[in-house]
This record gives sequence, C-alpha cells and structure tokens, in this order.
Amino acid sequence: MEEPRTAVRFPGAGRRTSASRSERTNLPAEVVAGKDYQDALIVYRLTTRLTTRLTGEPEDGRDDEDGAGA
Repeated sequence: MEEPRTAVRFPGAGRRTSASRSERTNLPAEVVAGKDYQDALIVYRLTTRLTTRLTGEPEDGRDDEDGAGA
C-alpha cells in the first residue's frame, strides 16, 4: 500500500507563517497499513499568521470585507 500525499493550503492573498505539530499516544513511530491500533489518540495543531502589512486597501481582485471579491 502506498503512503498518501498530504498538503495544507490557506486560500487567500498575503504571505503567511505557518507551523504544525502532532502528538501521538499509543502508536508506534511507524504505523502499518491495515493494522488495528487500540486506544490511539492523535492531537494535531496547526497555526498560521498573516505576515503582510495591513493597508486597508483591497488586494488583487478583492473588493469586499470577507475577501470574496470578483
């Protein structure tokens, strides 16, 4: 079985600084596809921060407050 490819994307404009981490309980360092694990827990944390300067001006193609412009 092939390992899945994963990606995280943040839609919208502007530069972002992001970080993620996970805490795994009752799982080995490498899990085996198709094997059942009991009482497993995964806590995943993802943070992102907009790093561009806020100017109050709409960005490319964005003309309203929620960013759903043309």
